[in-house]
Amino acid sequence: MQTRGLSKRYGRVRAVADLNLTVRRGWIFGFLGPNGAGKSTTVRMLTGLLRPTAGEAEVLGVPLNERLSLRGRVGALIEEPAFYPHLTAWRNLTLLTSLSGGCSRGEIAETLETVGLAGAANRRVGEFSHGMRQRLGIAQALLPRPELLILDEPASGLDPEGLADVRVLLLRLQEEGMTIFLSSHLLPEVEQTCTHVAVVTNGQVVAEGEVGETLRGLKPKTRLVVDDGEKALKVLAGVAGVEAEQVDRQTIEVAGGAESAELNELLVREGVRVSEITPSRRSLESFYMDTVRAGADSEAANGS
Repeated sequence: MQTRGLSKRYGRVRAVADLNLTVRRGWIFGFLGPNGAGKSTTVRMLTGLLRPTAGEAEVLGVPLNERLSLRGRVGALIEEPAFYPHLTAWRNLTLLTSLSGGCSRGEIAETLETVGLAGAANRRVGEFSHGMRQRLGIAQALLPRPELLILDEPASGLDPEGLADVRVLLLRLQEEGMTIFLSSHLLPEVEQTCTHVAVVTNGQVVAEGEVGETLRGLKPKTRLVVDDGEKALKVLAGVAGVEAEQVDRQTIEVAGGAESAELNELLVREGVRVSEITPSRRSLESFYMDTVRAGADSEAANGS
């Protein structure tokens, strides 16, 4: 899947601006960003629910204006799935898949088993919990078995066990050769599942890359709790290779090459009392927060 200059405007409002993405076959691609960043608008354009204002995109090598030829090759779950509450899960899937050519009883049974709903196949969907409806939505997207699966917040409303089940499911589908494009706010799950990610803010991609390489390139951070944050910040500002940021009156976050013992010794020598030192592993969540914060700062600077 590839986009080139993909854009969408609503009057003067820019929802997506010159979006360039490349998602190769076999990837699990995480599409990240804060609310209002343009994620859902992008997903809707990729699935043909919205027409772009400008730019172009190809899905499985097919231009968006020829998307009807992709029927059966792309499955999608966009926001909360809609079902007939008075019908059973089995009957819902039978009716909905009939719109795209239908599926065999065996395919439906196998897919319900895949998402953990085999035992609820004959229950009315109106009796389902939110998490069960979400699983049924994934089942619908998997019928018939597509080459590309597009998911918008697939883990919404799931409990920890459900999250783990979806994670295992996505990894298994990737092993079977499926390409997966998903947007999500659950960054720990994205870190454990996705092979590649892109972060979008204000309708533009501000960072992207392979997850493992991205995390390896991050500087480790140390969190310090002190009696005087302002004084500690001034002391650390003079240390080469160390980047310090004051979180609140008594908390400092330090990124760089200095060891915890060195930081403690330096601060104590300068009269700063240190009550806590916590080294932290750099995660996708911290990378995301730093990226979004930098994007917001850049936007504010350009607007001023």
